[in-house]
Amino acid sequence: MSGRGRPRKAQSPETKSAGSKTTAKEFKHVSLPESPQKEEKLSDTTEERKPKKREPKEVNHTEKKTFAQTAQRGKTTHYLTETPSAKLCAGRAKSPEETREEMRRQKIPKETTKTSMKVKACTEREISPQQSSDVGLETAMDKKTKSIKAAKVKACGVRAESPELLATEETKKLLKTPEDTIKAKVQGRKAKLVDGKMQQKIPEDHPEADTTDKADMNTILLTTLEKLKIKMNDKSEASQVINRIIKQIVEHLKNNTCCFTEVQEPLRTGSYYENLKISNPDEFDVMLPFPVERVDIKPFGDDGAFYSVTLPRGKNPLKKFQPESNPLSANEMLKEFREEVKKSIKNFPGVEVSKKKKGCPAVTLNVTVESAIISLDVVLSLMVKSSWPSFTKDGLPIESWLGRKVKQTFKFMPYYLVPKYEGKGTTECDGVLAKDIWRVSFSHVEKAILKNHGSEKTCCEKDGDRCCRKDCLKLLKHLLSLLKSENSSYDKFCSYHAKTTFLHACCSRTKDSEWAFTNLSQCFQLLLKDFESHLERGQLNNFFIPTQNLLSGPGQRSCKSLALRIREEREKGFPIFTKIH
Repeated sequence: MSGRGRPRKAQSPETKSAGSKTTAKEFKHVSLPESPQKEEKLSDTTEERKPKKREPKEVNHTEKKTFAQTAQRGKTTHYLTETPSAKLCAGRAKSPEETREEMRRQKIPKETTKTSMKVKACTEREISPQQSSDVGLETAMDKKTKSIKAAKVKACGVRAESPELLATEETKKLLKTPEDTIKAKVQGRKAKLVDGKMQQKIPEDHPEADTTDKADMNTILLTTLEKLKIKMNDKSEASQVINRIIKQIVEHLKNNTCCFTEVQEPLRTGSYYENLKISNPDEFDVMLPFPVERVDIKPFGDDGAFYSVTLPRGKNPLKKFQPESNPLSANEMLKEFREEVKKSIKNFPGVEVSKKKKGCPAVTLNVTVESAIISLDVVLSLMVKSSWPSFTKDGLPIESWLGRKVKQTFKFMPYYLVPKYEGKGTTECDGVLAKDIWRVSFSHVEKAILKNHGSEKTCCEKDGDRCCRKDCLKLLKHLLSLLKSENSSYDKFCSYHAKTTFLHACCSRTKDSEWAFTNLSQCFQLLLKDFESHLERGQLNNFFIPTQNLLSGPGQRSCKSLALRIREEREKGFPIFTKIH
């Protein structure tokens, strides 16, 4: 439609060349059709047009062309994509001379220059109010128009990201998880520099430093445990020789003596039979018990560990060592027992009897096995089949660890008395000399506890979880042994102090999960702290007889000195374990 509604015939396509293109000048001077129907047709076939503000220019009638011709000739995607892009971007492009001059200065490729120019032209242009109104008219764009827009964006290059988006990306980079950040920092500290500088040490207060120290500590402790293992061949050879000697002694006592004929089966105790022996199978402890049905025991002293023993009336071969109205003499009985043991091994090759030690209840034999010397303690003992002494009432606190039923089972077992005393043998109490008294022994119960040490029945079994209880005790015994070899003032401390500390620790940390093998370093350090606490206080109660303080002998000064030395080793990572001994 044109004018005041008069219809006008469209010009013939033959009036212009079919191959000619409409220039930008033509679009500026051609009036838009006023018919709504034709506007809709144009919006369906042509791309969104955003002309600049019109300027009065002369119209070249010879080159004028209708919009119908433009739509007919411009239906291809290539034409629709390139023409608007060229029209939109060309207005802001620099002249060829300026472009070449700038490329010479910056020394950048032409392709890059063109792309940056297009991006700048697309991002910096502003839409005039007239353009905004024109855009608002085209509300029914179809899929083809959307593809044209995508092509325009591609032609103009990638638009610059907004400041908000850049800030978000930077925040994501900075806000890493704490674990990743710490690992990156630790790896940076651990890495050696290229210029040959020393490895940077992680600060002690750093959270990852504790993890690193634990890993290093575990390595040291596991390596030490591996060194402490006894070779199976050595173990087998040593045990075979010991078994032959014990068998020969028992046969001699039964067949060639009048006082020791009732000797019972040997009770094998000590670290070797508790699977706690370290380094070499060089020490064995065997008790030879003599049964007594009933005895009258009286405490010797106040700690409840030592007793004088009186046999009841009746026939008993041991009455030879009990004078009338006097208790059973431990000293006389041990003396004769020692002589009989000497006779029994007289013809056994490679066995010697060591010198008697003061207050020791055993006859010590030195056995040579393939150039190695093994110590065998043959201990004389009385097996008492009656209720335990009253001083043991509050002892054996294993209810929360192994259970009440297990404790009752132990309580029904007999207890043992061995000829041992402390201090001077001539000390007298109620008419009884110290050398004639007996000490209570529960070594058989200790062995049973260590054999079944878990709160769960499957602890350390083939199908169960492994704990580190025994490993911790081995390490503590080894540490004490090394410290004693360095300082003779620690000679009064023995492995029984370590074992008692361990038993108390098991009662305070009862669950198997608290002794997981994977936490070896932590568990061992907790055990050491327990031992240090006992030493600093100078108080370590007997596990079975709480009234007896096992640290009364060494003295406060030695106890504190040993506690300080153990703490030093613990805080420095046990350098004593890595030394060559």
